[in-house]
Amino acid sequence: MAQDKTAEAAKTERYKPNNELIVAIEPANGQNPAEVELGKKLFFDPRLSRSGFISCNSCHNLGMGGSDNLPTSIGHNWQEGPINSPTVLNSSLNFVQFWDGRAANLREQAGGPIANPLEMASSHDLVVNILESIPQYKEEFKQVYGTDSITIDEVTKALAVFEETLVTPNAPFDRWLKGDENAINDQELRGYLTFKNSGCVACHNGANAGGTSFQKMGVIEPYVTDNESAGRAGVTGKDVDRMMFKVPTLRNVELTYPYFHDGAANTLAEAVNIMGRLQLGRKFADNEIEDIVAFLKTLTGDQPRFEMPILPPSSDLTPRAKPFE
Repeated sequence: MAQDKTAEAAKTERYKPNNELIVAIEPANGQNPAEVELGKKLFFDPRLSRSGFISCNSCHNLGMGGSDNLPTSIGHNWQEGPINSPTVLNSSLNFVQFWDGRAANLREQAGGPIANPLEMASSHDLVVNILESIPQYKEEFKQVYGTDSITIDEVTKALAVFEETLVTPNAPFDRWLKGDENAINDQELRGYLTFKNSGCVACHNGANAGGTSFQKMGVIEPYVTDNESAGRAGVTGKDVDRMMFKVPTLRNVELTYPYFHDGAANTLAEAVNIMGRLQLGRKFADNEIEDIVAFLKTLTGDQPRFEMPILPPSSDLTPRAKPFE
């Protein structure tokens, strides 16, 4: 009788963390507060764009999971961007930046959209001239970097330091990883185990549940899309790298719809179904998809909270925006 009870208890005992491939996110620390504040102002300042209308936050909205919830972003003069805007949240945990990995770090990434004619459509020289013409910015750059002149290097460094603070710890799944058995319910745990045992963690691993490797979109079946992005091949020029993309993070994924580089999957359930077939050769049952989606929602962590910056006013010498050119 005692043996039967022991066997029944073992049968019903919940799975506990055991060297999981997804690890908890830790809070950001160690940044210079003045440098973070400067970077925050630049992140929200639309004067970094030619139109004076588009800021970094336009496509990486910190009130919307660090993305814009559009299939592809809207750039200068309402131009349609070529690719889905990845979240800026936890981007410091990625091994490279952009879908195709063309930037090695956040500093390299920060300079790209400013000069991209489809995005902010400005230039590094123009942005520096604008910031140099604003006395309060001049003073803040001097206080932070000890220089009387502003260069694009300081601009991108400040932006990167601010973005390094945009981590989202304390997700229910993180609390479960740290020993709180009640942080996720039975369905969410079942979804995680399906996710894990199906092989999804081979690509979606690490603190960011992704962002650690390049993988081909369409391993078992080709991915059919009208999107013209060549993926990593656009950087390397090698046909073998066509449709190879940086694996996106699954952190806060319930907030960052639509999904994939072309934004073609409108819901998490649709994305899970497609990825199962194309990447794993597996057709998930409806209840398995529901369980996996429930798990994915446990990856939503504490969202960044801060006081909105008051931007320094332009001076009479500040070049004025040209929104319709």
